[in-house]
Amino acid sequence: MNEIKIFCPATIANLNCGFDVLGLCLEGIGDEMIIRKVAEKGIRITKIIGADLPLETEKNVAGVAALAIVNAANPDCGFEIEIHKKIKAGSGIGSSSASAAGAVFGINELLGKPFTRQELVDFAMKGEALASGCEHADNVAPCVLGGFTLVRGYNPLDVIKIESPSEIYAVVLHPQIELKTSDSRAVLPSAVPLKDAITQWGNVGGLIAGLYTKDYELIGRSLQDVIIEPARKQLIPNFDLVKNTALQNGALGSGISGAGPSIFALCKGQEIAEKVAYAMSNSYLETGIAFDMHISKVNDEGVKTI
Repeated sequence: MNEIKIFCPATIANLNCGFDVLGLCLEGIGDEMIIRKVAEKGIRITKIIGADLPLETEKNVAGVAALAIVNAANPDCGFEIEIHKKIKAGSGIGSSSASAAGAVFGINELLGKPFTRQELVDFAMKGEALASGCEHADNVAPCVLGGFTLVRGYNPLDVIKIESPSEIYAVVLHPQIELKTSDSRAVLPSAVPLKDAITQWGNVGGLIAGLYTKDYELIGRSLQDVIIEPARKQLIPNFDLVKNTALQNGALGSGISGAGPSIFALCKGQEIAEKVAYAMSNSYLETGIAFDMHISKVNDEGVKTI
């Protein structure tokens, strides 16, 4: 096999209480990539469609991630990467992580799978660092592994995949504005009051317990963020109105997707998800900002060959 075409799914990171440690993988929303094995060593990005991103390998998230896996494997060949971007940069649903995950997955497949999916997360993080300024796995882990993921630790990297309860649906409202991850991180507090930290720890534990026991009410109670959301919501027009509208129409919980500006809601069942999506859309119309709406089940597979 000398060429592979890949679907690289979008993701929701943080899930309110789990900043930099929790994420989930979405169905039907994602980039596509074509990766070719070539005789000349090195990584070359030959084409990018759908976004104005650098073709230079060291300046591109996919290129940096690809270099990480190639340096580890040291193959007697090189790779060309073609990227078809369908997740807008700065959208808050894992645009950079999709590129990073797709690059390492595709190269690993063409090399005969020398690395496990868990190991691919580590390589993909190198690319993610180019976009955000630090290595974090809350988007790349669910993109590579699928389902919900918990990053228990980074040194060494320890990621746990959690299968989604069958009735969980995600709704995502994506405003057509860009919010860079680096800018969104710049507004975060440098210190956290102990009482807020205790609240957040309890919510993380409650969310994990709710996912494992399929306790939808516990999942909803745990989707609370007392640390990150208060600092970031000012960057997202009409955030409070959209969130409250989602909750009033039956969402289990709602919050900022990743670094924003996308707003997500988790719902039990497709019927409630569709109702919540309609209500969130109506509440955002008054901003005059164009937006996309997505309704998705949780993708348990992650990045894959198509």
